[in-house]
Amino acid sequence: MQDEDSGNSYGIAAGELKSFIERVERLEEEKKEIAEQIKEVMAEAKGRGYDTKVMRKILALRKRDKDDIAEEEAVMEMYLAALGMA
Repeated sequence: MQDEDSGNSYGIAAGELKSFIERVERLEEEKKEIAEQIKEVMAEAKGRGYDTKVMRKILALRKRDKDDIAEEEAVMEMYLAALGMA
């Protein structure tokens, strides 16, 4: 007779595997709930007249290193100038 935690012929501890799967499932559910909350905040901001597209860009920029942003902006200016757009 084989114990649930002793695993199978592949050496998998069934109880531990199940625990990992259930933890990930709970985290996925929390992530879904948080995404819905973010959506509601953005809808509220939009309703108050804010441009949510710009807000999302600002959020992305705030996550990045300032030197990376400056380098990207410099390259963009150079490309725009090369295209006669600056």
